[in-house]
Amino acid sequence: MNKEPLAYRMRPKTIDDIVGQEEVIGRNTKLFQMIANGYVPSLLLYGEPGIGKTAIANAIAGTVKFPFSSLNATTSGKKDIEIVIEKAKMEGNTILFLDEIHRFNKAQQDYLLPHVEKGLIILIGATTENPYHDVNPAIRSRCGQIKQLQRLEPDDIKNLLHKALADEERGLGFLSIKPNEKVIELIATGTNGDARKALNLLESVVYASVKKDGQIILEEKTVEEFIDKVGVFGDKKGSNFYNLLSCLQKSIRGSDVDASLYYLAHLLESGDLTAVNRRLVVIAYEDIGLSNKSVGAHVLSAVEASERLGMPEARIPLSVAVVEMCLSSKSNSAYKALDLAISDIRKGKVGKIPLHLRDTHYNGAKELGHVGYKYPHDYPLGTFGGWVNQNYLPETLVGRSYYKPIESGEEKRMADIHKKLKEFKKKSN
Repeated sequence: MNKEPLAYRMRPKTIDDIVGQEEVIGRNTKLFQMIANGYVPSLLLYGEPGIGKTAIANAIAGTVKFPFSSLNATTSGKKDIEIVIEKAKMEGNTILFLDEIHRFNKAQQDYLLPHVEKGLIILIGATTENPYHDVNPAIRSRCGQIKQLQRLEPDDIKNLLHKALADEERGLGFLSIKPNEKVIELIATGTNGDARKALNLLESVVYASVKKDGQIILEEKTVEEFIDKVGVFGDKKGSNFYNLLSCLQKSIRGSDVDASLYYLAHLLESGDLTAVNRRLVVIAYEDIGLSNKSVGAHVLSAVEASERLGMPEARIPLSVAVVEMCLSSKSNSAYKALDLAISDIRKGKVGKIPLHLRDTHYNGAKELGHVGYKYPHDYPLGTFGGWVNQNYLPETLVGRSYYKPIESGEEKRMADIHKKLKEFKKKSN
């Protein structure tokens, strides 16, 4: 029995063997044409684990027949780079596949990058993190292309599994296995687009199955026993985790309860309850805001409850908070108004504080001219409380308006008050 995992044995030998990723390296892409013509650019491959980054690098090297070296940036040092360079000087243009390239340290860069510029080394970097956030600009500038790979579709996975079952040299074709399309379907859909897990799961299922009349009988219950949490991708510090947080917020903002609960589930499974709670509080004030002011308090209570309970019970109050936010009226007027004011200040649109608003809690304030403030409570205005017309903004900003109310939920009442106060001010002036 071959000791190498099935996923390793079934890696494509050339770009013609690659399954999926049609938009990146399919036959109709420029990248495919370049490689088919014998030219390989330095490039970055970005995407989740198990979707083909290493396989594509190997397939490219196998197509152009260039010398190939593989390193991992988390475990390799300058000495490893030196060995690759010396080898390239003897063998000619060499493809260096550098996994986890976002871990590349400065010493490695300083030594390798000049050789990439000269073309002696063709760098193919792979990363599970967003290269625009986590890969050094010096590396990005030397990689002519950045390609984002996607999870494989179930049909792509099924194609791979059938190839593995038929291949007698590298796959499982040397075994007598009774076909079972339901098992193939279950593996293809249950491994969430991860080719490596799908192939290795298939191998495990095959060797855990019983034989009958000389044939290996594949059973669905064996697959179900082996499938684990394959859908959770990336650690809680990874860029995909922040993508999930973004998806959660945008789904709540879009009032899609099902999508919001899906992304909440995904985030909770990835294990960073603190980050989830923080984002939910942000959403309560950023997206619900003045339209339903009670939501902020409700979400904060749910967050505090989740912190006391911990997982798995924490999911209960958080689910209530997410559904409530989804179905609440929404407004972003308050923070948008503040952002406009911040923008003015950063652009230098500031002025002198009006004298009548300055601090008067000390002897000599009158001598400095800090007088003239009118106390609003001394001027009753119906049931509103008190209001008097006076300028609060610096003279250079008088008339500047930041807050634009939205007639949504509870904010509609405040919008009416805001409008009336504006009218009173206009009449007084």
